[in-house]
Amino acid sequence: MKRFYTQNINFPIILRMIGWLLMIEAGFMSIPLCVSLYYYFFEGVASELHVAWAFGYSVGITLATGFLMTTLIHPSTLSMQRREGFLLTAVTWVFFSAFGMLPFLFSGSIDNVADAFFETMSGFTTTGATVIRDVDHTAKGILFWRALTQWIGGMGIIVFTLAVLPMLNYKGGIALFNAEVPGITHERLRPRVSQSAKSLWGMYIILTAILAVLLMFGPMDWFDSVCQTMSTVSTGGFSTKTIGLGYWHNYYSDVMIMIFMFLCGTNFTLLFQASGGKLGVFWKSNTFKWYLGETVLVSVIIILRMWTEGFLDNWPDRILFSFFDTISGITSTGFSTYSYEKSGEFISFVLMIAMFFGGMTGSTAGGAKIDRMVVMLKNTRNEFYRALHPNAVTSVRVDGRAVPHDIVAKVIAFLCIYVLILVAVALVLSMMGLPIFDALFSSMSALSNVGFGYGLTGDTGSFALLPDFGKWLLSLEMMVGRLELFTVLVILTRDFWVKD
Repeated sequence: MKRFYTQNINFPIILRMIGWLLMIEAGFMSIPLCVSLYYYFFEGVASELHVAWAFGYSVGITLATGFLMTTLIHPSTLSMQRREGFLLTAVTWVFFSAFGMLPFLFSGSIDNVADAFFETMSGFTTTGATVIRDVDHTAKGILFWRALTQWIGGMGIIVFTLAVLPMLNYKGGIALFNAEVPGITHERLRPRVSQSAKSLWGMYIILTAILAVLLMFGPMDWFDSVCQTMSTVSTGGFSTKTIGLGYWHNYYSDVMIMIFMFLCGTNFTLLFQASGGKLGVFWKSNTFKWYLGETVLVSVIIILRMWTEGFLDNWPDRILFSFFDTISGITSTGFSTYSYEKSGEFISFVLMIAMFFGGMTGSTAGGAKIDRMVVMLKNTRNEFYRALHPNAVTSVRVDGRAVPHDIVAKVIAFLCIYVLILVAVALVLSMMGLPIFDALFSSMSALSNVGFGYGLTGDTGSFALLPDFGKWLLSLEMMVGRLELFTVLVILTRDFWVKD
């Protein structure tokens, strides 16, 4: 009789690390607490005191839980292998969202657990889908926390921890880095994982600081500038206004945000090399050329459609809308300068395709990533060639380097699973009463971490209208998309838990 044995997974070290991470999250929560106190004492906004107390309770609960987990749990060994890396990464995002939703509940901004978890997961995964319908009258502390969750999740919770806790470099840091950082392969900027994490976060902070200063020269005050900046560089899309950037309708702000959305949809390795004076790396990268070409092609298609259908009154608005919303969709930011729903289903469908392709790997963008599309298309071309020349030996080459066959196989598997999840979730949503196009658009938006809605979840509706089960399902889909499928789905396989 065949016998099965469970895998030896070091649960104590996972729980202890989660404790450390929760204490870090408590530290982040103290920032919007200070924002609320500022608006209460210096701006005279009385309602912010209640919000400050909500953050105080949240900080206390999160900090106490993390402290108890780190002090009461004593692992027999500090080793962390690949399995622990996958499990810790996936569970961390759940824990962060579970404790991160406390300010919403304690403040009364959101009074439903499913809604609060959805909003928080949407923030940390940089999706930007929201259940808050009246953003304009939401407390400043809550709005800042929404933007901050996106900023934290943009570069990655685990990557931040690797930067501030270098000891993880010796305890499974490589496994953790690979499990969270999006990409086909993971090219580290430095020899050590902690150094790579610091370099990535350093670049991220510099981009954040530059854009925040630039936006202050426009119509936004410091609060709106900082919040919009955090949502832009993380390609998240939460805004401090109900109608988003359309509230200001300012060309300068829109152009600045559009440029930085495009930059943050670019592989950060290229940005890091370019910051050292090697600007030629962009033109040496075939993937970057595809990314740029994708942006221009989709924008031109939308411009021509708007022209033939007579949308908007002038060419500057048409060009700005087309490029802005294309880049917003490709990079999964979710900002919009104009209601794409008013332009008809064709433009919405084109944007949905752009959302699927996504930005470059190694960026804060979501989607399936243009790098994988390049590999798939080149592999498809090779298959056509081999159909005519069966004995030919071909390889997929990207940026002058041959892509190993196992990587090509993984890319194809990724894209197949991506489409299956997209369709499966859409079918479940349609069973809940959503029109099929609305369901497909919402599923694509969650899986690609974009945040756009359509129809029931669009401009005239809200994700709040979905049943609670639909919100939990989309929350899971957001996390699966942010961690690029395998990190989460591998945990659901038999081989992860059982060995023969």
